[in-house]
Amino acid sequence: MLRGFVMLAAFFGFTGVALGAFAAHGLKNRLSAEYLAIFHTGVSYQLVHTLALVGVALLAAHLPGRLVTWAGASFTLGILLFSGSLYLLTLTGISKLGIITPLGGVAFLVGWLCLGLAAWRLQPTP
Repeated sequence: MLRGFVMLAAFFGFTGVALGAFAAHGLKNRLSAEYLAIFHTGVSYQLVHTLALVGVALLAAHLPGRLVTWAGASFTLGILLFSGSLYLLTLTGISKLGIITPLGGVAFLVGWLCLGLAAWRLQPTP
């Protein structure tokens, strides 16, 4: 899982930075201030959870069990659903895509919950 999560983090990090730059330079005059803020929210959540994926990759190499893997999968799904729906909403103007966004938020929450449960299960060091 280490390789897979690091590759996903690299992809999401690259695209997050590229989309942020695209919004700042290419969309600034094409989107309303409200839609530009929504797009930036997608970029912010993508980049934060990209860093979480890096952490998950490192933890997956050292922690037994499926919780860390579930956390990484949930963060990935969250980026795709949450950030992806915000990007599509702002670029297409189809407001019904906003229905998908909370599902991505739930996926993020599940990821953090799985990570917390994995930590809870760790044996304390003396």
